[in-house]
Amino acid sequence: MDQNYDDIARALWTYLDGLYEGDTEKLGSVFHPVCHLFSNTGGEFLDWPRDKWFEVVNGRPTPKSQGLARHDRIISIDMSDETTALAKLNCAIPPRYFTDYLTLLKLDGRWQIVSKSFRSEIHE
Repeated sequence: MDQNYDDIARALWTYLDGLYEGDTEKLGSVFHPVCHLFSNTGGEFLDWPRDKWFEVVNGRPTPKSQGLARHDRIISIDMSDETTALAKLNCAIPPRYFTDYLTLLKLDGRWQIVSKSFRSEIHE
């Protein structure tokens, strides 16, 4: 398997683990400091810098602490070259289920998420 693909998958699982655990240190290890998160959930455009998102993550109970099941899966990884990739994945903080599109760049020798666009829906 291509080493870059494996490294991207590891970065994505670090993201998913950090999200489940509410661990902004883990999230910070894979999200570039100036990245932004975008969404159009409910018809309202959202544009958050990483630090705003970390405030939200720190301010809510973690899925792990609530004993919530994980619904994580990497759907696809598309590499344009040795430094640029796009990943699609699913995750959840029930009852909210997410589809994430993550743009990754290989910077300083490691894959970092530089942009996240997502949608969510509520499953009762």
